[in-house]
Amino acid sequence: MTDERSQQRDQGLSSLALDPDLLARELAAQEDVDPLDAIEPDDSVDDSSLAVARACDQGLIWLTGDHNERVQGLRVFCEHRDPRAVPLLLPLLQRPCPVERMSAVYALGRNPSPPAVEPLLQLLQGDSNAYVRKAAAWSLGNYPDAPVLNPLIRALQTDVAAVRLWCPGSLAESVGSSQVKADPAAGQLLSSLRIDSEPVVRSNCIWGLGRLFHQLVEPRQQEIVEALVDALLHDSETSVRDEAMTALEQLENPVVIERLQTLINDGFVM
Repeated sequence: MTDERSQQRDQGLSSLALDPDLLARELAAQEDVDPLDAIEPDDSVDDSSLAVARACDQGLIWLTGDHNERVQGLRVFCEHRDPRAVPLLLPLLQRPCPVERMSAVYALGRNPSPPAVEPLLQLLQGDSNAYVRKAAAWSLGNYPDAPVLNPLIRALQTDVAAVRLWCPGSLAESVGSSQVKADPAAGQLLSSLRIDSEPVVRSNCIWGLGRLFHQLVEPRQQEIVEALVDALLHDSETSVRDEAMTALEQLENPVVIERLQTLINDGFVM
Protein backbone atom coordinates (compact mmCIF):
# COMPACT_ATOMS: atom_id res chain seq x y z
CA MET A 1 0.00 0.00 0.00
CA THR A 2 1.06 3.56 -0.51
CA ASP A 3 1.46 5.83 2.53
CA GLU A 4 -1.77 7.61 1.56
CA ARG A 5 -3.73 4.37 1.45
CA SER A 6 -2.21 3.21 4.74
CA GLN A 7 -3.33 6.47 6.35
CA GLN A 8 -6.83 5.90 4.99
CA ARG A 9 -6.82 2.41 6.48
CA ASP A 10 -5.63 3.69 9.83
CA GLN A 11 -8.68 5.93 10.01
CA GLY A 12 -10.87 2.82 10.01
CA LEU A 13 -13.31 1.32 7.57
CA SER A 14 -16.10 3.69 8.50
CA SER A 15 -14.16 6.74 7.28
CA LEU A 16 -14.42 5.90 3.58
CA ALA A 17 -16.43 8.12 1.24
CA LEU A 18 -18.74 6.24 -1.09
CA ASP A 19 -20.53 7.41 -4.22
CA PRO A 20 -23.13 5.01 -5.67
CA ASP A 21 -23.15 6.85 -9.02
CA LEU A 22 -19.45 6.25 -9.46
CA LEU A 23 -19.85 2.68 -8.28
CA ALA A 24 -22.65 2.19 -10.79
CA ARG A 25 -20.46 3.37 -13.66
CA GLU A 26 -17.73 1.00 -12.60
CA LEU A 27 -20.19 -1.87 -12.29
CA ALA A 28 -21.70 -1.19 -15.70
CA ALA A 29 -18.26 -1.11 -17.28
CA GLN A 30 -17.36 -4.41 -15.56
CA GLU A 31 -13.78 -3.18 -15.18
CA ASP A 32 -11.36 -5.19 -13.09
CA VAL A 33 -10.63 -2.32 -10.73
CA ASP A 34 -11.62 -1.35 -7.23
CA PRO A 35 -14.47 1.19 -7.46
CA LEU A 36 -13.58 2.62 -4.06
CA ASP A 37 -10.06 3.50 -5.21
CA ALA A 38 -11.50 5.91 -7.78
CA ILE A 39 -13.57 7.91 -5.32
CA GLU A 40 -12.23 11.34 -4.55
CA PRO A 41 -13.48 13.27 -1.51
CA ASP A 42 -15.78 16.15 -2.35
CA ASP A 43 -14.14 19.19 -0.80
CA SER A 44 -17.17 21.31 -1.65
CA VAL A 45 -19.47 19.47 0.76
CA ASP A 46 -20.59 21.58 3.69
CA ASP A 47 -20.22 19.34 6.74
CA SER A 48 -22.07 21.64 9.14
CA SER A 49 -24.74 19.98 11.23
CA LEU A 50 -27.52 21.91 9.54
CA ALA A 51 -26.37 20.98 6.05
CA VAL A 52 -26.07 17.31 7.03
CA ALA A 53 -29.54 17.33 8.57
CA ARG A 54 -31.01 18.85 5.42
CA ALA A 55 -29.16 16.36 3.23
CA CYS A 56 -30.49 13.46 5.30
CA ASP A 57 -34.04 14.81 5.20
CA GLN A 58 -33.85 15.01 1.41
CA GLY A 59 -32.17 11.61 1.24
CA LEU A 60 -35.06 10.00 3.08
CA ILE A 61 -37.47 11.42 0.50
CA TRP A 62 -35.31 10.20 -2.38
CA LEU A 63 -35.16 6.68 -0.97
CA THR A 64 -38.91 6.39 -1.51
CA GLY A 65 -38.77 7.61 -5.12
CA ASP A 66 -37.90 6.06 -8.47
CA HIS A 67 -34.62 4.38 -9.35
CA ASN A 68 -32.66 7.58 -10.01
CA GLU A 69 -33.95 9.20 -6.83
CA ARG A 70 -33.15 6.10 -4.79
CA VAL A 71 -29.58 6.16 -6.07
CA GLN A 72 -29.36 9.82 -5.06
CA GLY A 73 -30.67 8.94 -1.61
CA LEU A 74 -28.23 6.07 -1.31
CA ARG A 75 -25.37 8.47 -2.01
CA VAL A 76 -26.48 10.54 0.98
CA PHE A 77 -26.45 7.59 3.38
CA CYS A 78 -23.19 6.21 2.06
CA GLU A 79 -21.76 9.47 3.41
CA HIS A 80 -23.90 10.30 6.44
CA ARG A 81 -25.34 8.43 9.40
CA ASP A 82 -29.03 8.68 10.22
CA PRO A 83 -30.95 5.87 11.97
CA ARG A 84 -34.12 6.93 10.19
CA ALA A 85 -32.67 5.62 6.94
CA VAL A 86 -32.26 2.02 8.06
CA PRO A 87 -35.90 0.88 7.55
CA LEU A 88 -35.77 2.33 4.03
CA LEU A 89 -32.36 0.84 3.22
CA LEU A 90 -33.14 -2.74 4.24
CA PRO A 91 -35.71 -3.42 1.47
CA LEU A 92 -33.25 -2.11 -1.12
CA LEU A 93 -30.99 -5.09 -0.39
CA GLN A 94 -33.49 -7.16 -2.37
CA ARG A 95 -33.72 -4.89 -5.42
CA PRO A 96 -33.10 -6.64 -8.77
CA CYS A 97 -30.70 -3.85 -9.79
CA PRO A 98 -27.20 -4.73 -8.51
CA VAL A 99 -26.28 -1.06 -8.30
CA GLU A 100 -29.06 -0.45 -5.80
CA ARG A 101 -28.20 -3.58 -3.80
CA MET A 102 -24.53 -2.68 -3.75
CA SER A 103 -25.16 0.91 -2.73
CA ALA A 104 -27.63 -0.12 -0.03
CA VAL A 105 -25.01 -2.48 1.36
CA TYR A 106 -22.45 0.31 1.57
CA ALA A 107 -25.03 2.60 3.18
CA LEU A 108 -25.73 -0.03 5.83
CA GLY A 109 -22.00 -0.22 6.47
CA ARG A 110 -22.07 3.50 7.12
CA ASN A 111 -25.26 3.09 9.20
CA PRO A 112 -24.78 -0.21 11.09
CA SER A 113 -27.96 -1.69 12.52
CA PRO A 114 -28.58 -5.18 13.97
CA PRO A 115 -31.46 -6.00 11.57
CA ALA A 116 -29.03 -5.62 8.66
CA VAL A 117 -26.65 -8.35 9.81
CA GLU A 118 -28.49 -11.38 8.47
CA PRO A 119 -29.33 -9.95 5.03
CA LEU A 120 -25.77 -8.67 4.64
CA LEU A 121 -24.43 -12.13 5.49
CA GLN A 122 -26.79 -13.67 2.94
CA LEU A 123 -25.52 -11.29 0.26
CA LEU A 124 -21.88 -11.99 1.13
CA GLN A 125 -22.45 -15.71 0.87
CA GLY A 126 -24.85 -15.91 -2.03
CA ASP A 127 -25.28 -12.82 -4.20
CA SER A 128 -24.49 -13.50 -7.85
CA ASN A 129 -22.75 -10.15 -8.31
CA ALA A 130 -19.17 -9.86 -7.06
CA TYR A 131 -19.47 -6.11 -6.48
CA VAL A 132 -22.41 -6.70 -4.15
CA ARG A 133 -20.46 -9.39 -2.28
CA LYS A 134 -17.50 -7.04 -2.11
CA ALA A 135 -19.68 -4.32 -0.62
CA ALA A 136 -20.95 -6.81 1.96
CA ALA A 137 -17.39 -7.77 2.87
CA TRP A 138 -16.62 -4.11 3.54
CA SER A 139 -19.80 -3.33 5.44
CA LEU A 140 -19.65 -6.34 7.76
CA GLY A 141 -16.38 -5.01 9.17
CA ASN A 142 -18.50 -2.39 10.90
CA TYR A 143 -20.46 -5.04 12.85
CA PRO A 144 -17.96 -6.24 15.49
CA ASP A 145 -20.67 -7.57 17.80
CA ALA A 146 -22.27 -9.75 15.10
CA PRO A 147 -21.30 -13.30 14.03
CA VAL A 148 -19.38 -12.18 10.97
CA LEU A 149 -15.97 -13.75 11.65
CA ASN A 150 -16.49 -17.14 10.01
CA PRO A 151 -18.32 -15.79 6.92
CA LEU A 152 -15.51 -13.30 6.32
CA ILE A 153 -12.94 -16.06 6.73
CA ARG A 154 -14.76 -18.21 4.18
CA ALA A 155 -14.97 -15.31 1.74
CA LEU A 156 -11.24 -14.69 2.11
CA GLN A 157 -10.60 -18.36 1.43
CA THR A 158 -12.88 -18.90 -1.54
CA ASP A 159 -14.24 -15.77 -3.22
CA VAL A 160 -12.87 -13.82 -6.18
CA ALA A 161 -10.08 -11.30 -5.72
CA ALA A 162 -12.40 -8.29 -5.78
CA VAL A 163 -14.14 -9.64 -2.68
CA ARG A 164 -11.04 -11.05 -0.99
CA LEU A 165 -9.26 -7.71 -1.01
CA TRP A 166 -11.75 -6.23 1.49
CA CYS A 167 -11.90 -9.26 3.79
CA PRO A 168 -8.59 -8.74 5.65
CA GLY A 169 -9.47 -5.22 6.79
CA SER A 170 -12.98 -6.25 7.75
CA LEU A 171 -11.66 -9.27 9.66
CA ALA A 172 -9.34 -7.02 11.65
CA GLU A 173 -12.13 -4.55 12.37
CA SER A 174 -14.77 -7.15 13.13
CA VAL A 175 -13.02 -8.72 16.10
CA GLY A 176 -13.37 -5.55 18.14
CA SER A 177 -11.54 -6.04 21.45
CA SER A 178 -12.15 -9.80 21.56
CA GLN A 179 -8.95 -11.82 21.97
CA VAL A 180 -11.00 -14.96 21.32
CA LYS A 181 -11.90 -13.69 17.84
CA ALA A 182 -8.51 -12.16 17.17
CA ASP A 183 -6.60 -15.44 17.07
CA PRO A 184 -8.64 -17.24 14.35
CA ALA A 185 -8.75 -14.02 12.34
CA ALA A 186 -4.96 -13.76 12.55
CA GLY A 187 -4.59 -17.43 11.63
CA GLN A 188 -6.52 -16.94 8.40
CA LEU A 189 -4.67 -13.72 7.57
CA LEU A 190 -1.37 -15.55 7.99
CA SER A 191 -2.54 -18.34 5.71
CA SER A 192 -3.77 -15.92 3.02
CA LEU A 193 -0.56 -13.90 3.25
CA ARG A 194 1.35 -17.04 2.34
CA ILE A 195 -0.86 -18.40 -0.44
CA ASP A 196 -3.07 -15.70 -1.97
CA SER A 197 -2.19 -14.97 -5.60
CA GLU A 198 -3.18 -11.28 -5.47
CA PRO A 199 -0.58 -8.81 -4.14
CA VAL A 200 -3.23 -6.36 -2.91
CA VAL A 201 -4.85 -9.13 -0.86
CA ARG A 202 -1.49 -10.06 0.64
CA SER A 203 -0.82 -6.40 1.44
CA ASN A 204 -4.19 -6.07 3.12
CA CYS A 205 -3.50 -9.23 5.13
CA ILE A 206 -0.33 -7.58 6.41
CA TRP A 207 -2.29 -4.48 7.40
CA GLY A 208 -4.84 -6.64 9.22
CA LEU A 209 -2.13 -8.57 11.07
CA GLY A 210 -0.58 -5.32 12.24
CA ARG A 211 -3.97 -4.19 13.45
CA LEU A 212 -4.50 -7.39 15.45
CA PHE A 213 -0.96 -7.85 16.73
CA HIS A 214 -1.31 -6.45 20.25
CA GLN A 215 -4.46 -8.48 20.95
CA LEU A 216 -2.64 -11.77 20.42
CA VAL A 217 -0.63 -14.05 22.68
CA GLU A 218 3.15 -14.03 22.38
CA PRO A 219 3.54 -17.21 20.29
CA ARG A 220 1.09 -15.88 17.68
CA GLN A 221 2.84 -12.51 17.73
CA GLN A 222 6.14 -14.21 17.02
CA GLU A 223 4.54 -16.15 14.16
CA ILE A 224 3.36 -12.86 12.69
CA VAL A 225 6.81 -11.30 12.97
CA GLU A 226 8.36 -14.25 11.14
CA ALA A 227 5.69 -14.13 8.42
CA LEU A 228 6.24 -10.41 7.92
CA VAL A 229 10.00 -10.83 7.72
CA ASP A 230 9.52 -13.63 5.20
CA ALA A 231 7.24 -11.39 3.10
CA LEU A 232 9.77 -8.56 3.37
CA LEU A 233 12.55 -10.79 2.09
CA HIS A 234 10.83 -13.05 -0.40
CA ASP A 235 7.54 -11.66 -1.72
CA SER A 236 7.70 -11.07 -5.46
CA GLU A 237 5.84 -7.74 -5.29
CA THR A 238 7.46 -4.51 -4.14
CA SER A 239 4.17 -3.23 -2.73
CA VAL A 240 3.85 -6.26 -0.44
CA ARG A 241 7.47 -5.98 0.70
CA ASP A 242 6.94 -2.29 1.46
CA GLU A 243 3.79 -3.07 3.45
CA ALA A 244 5.68 -5.70 5.44
CA MET A 245 8.44 -3.21 6.26
CA THR A 246 5.90 -0.62 7.39
CA ALA A 247 4.05 -3.14 9.55
CA LEU A 248 7.25 -4.33 11.21
CA GLU A 249 8.35 -0.76 11.94
CA GLN A 250 4.95 0.11 13.40
CA LEU A 251 5.23 -2.72 15.94
CA GLU A 252 7.78 -0.47 17.68
CA ASN A 253 9.48 -3.53 19.13
CA PRO A 254 13.19 -2.90 19.82
CA VAL A 255 14.14 -6.49 18.98
CA VAL A 256 12.28 -6.34 15.67
CA ILE A 257 13.74 -2.91 14.84
CA GLU A 258 17.26 -4.21 15.54
CA ARG A 259 16.60 -7.22 13.32
CA LEU A 260 15.41 -4.96 10.50
CA GLN A 261 18.50 -2.80 10.83
CA THR A 262 20.70 -5.87 10.61
CA LEU A 263 18.91 -7.01 7.45
CA ILE A 264 19.43 -3.56 5.95
CA ASN A 265 23.09 -3.41 6.97
CA ASP A 266 23.72 -6.85 5.49
CA GLY A 267 22.12 -5.86 2.19
CA PHE A 268 19.09 -8.14 2.38
CA VAL A 269 16.70 -5.17 2.41
CA MET A 270 17.19 -2.12 0.22
